[in-house]
Amino acid sequence: MTLFYDARGNIYAVVSPAFLRTRGMDVPDSAAQAAAARKGWTAAAIASECGWGASPKPAHAKAHRCDGLLVGPFQADPPFDLLIVNTDGSLAERSGNGLTIFAQALTDQGLMTQACELRVHHDKSDVPTPTATRIEPAVHEQKAGFWLALGLPEFGPSAVGAQGVESTLLNGAEMSHVSELSALNAQWARSQFVRVGNPHCVTLVEQASGLPDNLQMQQPGLFQALKAIAFAPPAGGGQPCAAGVNLQWVVRESANRLVARVFERGEGPTASSGTSASAVACAAWRAGWVRSGDVTVVMPGGTAPVRLQAKAETLLSVSLFGTARVQT
Repeated sequence: MTLFYDARGNIYAVVSPAFLRTRGMDVPDSAAQAAAARKGWTAAAIASECGWGASPKPAHAKAHRCDGLLVGPFQADPPFDLLIVNTDGSLAERSGNGLTIFAQALTDQGLMTQACELRVHHDKSDVPTPTATRIEPAVHEQKAGFWLALGLPEFGPSAVGAQGVESTLLNGAEMSHVSELSALNAQWARSQFVRVGNPHCVTLVEQASGLPDNLQMQQPGLFQALKAIAFAPPAGGGQPCAAGVNLQWVVRESANRLVARVFERGEGPTASSGTSASAVACAAWRAGWVRSGDVTVVMPGGTAPVRLQAKAETLLSVSLFGTARVQT
């Protein structure tokens, strides 16, 4: 059975590999083997489990009823292996909202009763697989959910495999000028590349008018232009990152409070993204916009609490809090 969960407006379908096999898909028993063989089954899985089916597609809705498919667990005891399948059939290395949803699904099944490790298997050649994340059940601001320990962020073009970008400065911090972005909007001239398990390009804008609207990003012209930047070939251009990159835009609203928009690699404009929120907070810290500690990132789908731990001028770790619920 496929269940749909909502985390800050980010919706994922959760399904076991055994169930997909009953639907005629050749999904191996091992998560590593399933990732290696993904071209043989992920497109069929997305079409089968993430389509609108008999439900009428709402006006202005995206092509799929959810933002991706979480396949797992591949075992009955922790640590738990899973795959995060984007709606284009590609695999993601990490998704904050996706892992929050998967932790909630495991909890609902009685499989996760305490802190444990979730391991995301993928087929990207530029980073190791699986990507492990420690998940801890917790209560934050009177909400029951999970803290995700996302580890040590990496900064700069080399962290995400970006090529052909020029350097620029913001408040003395080294940033990147991505010509493909600034050609679309003059306010998109200063970006920070961040790897938080997966690759991000965070563009810092001074005015809220510089934030793209999600409906605007769904229009064919802008969608195709951003897709060419964010998606890896053959779906996109792979410029400046051959493996693709998640795009974010952020403006500072007040002390340690940021407003952001997201265009995901392999998906497009999305209401929220946990790793994107974390990357946004890290980029804003590096630019001197926020202090370490708790940072609030506001996205169209909801608010993400992010916790930054720093010592002097070094960012040591980033953690993300999230909650999820079954979508009825």
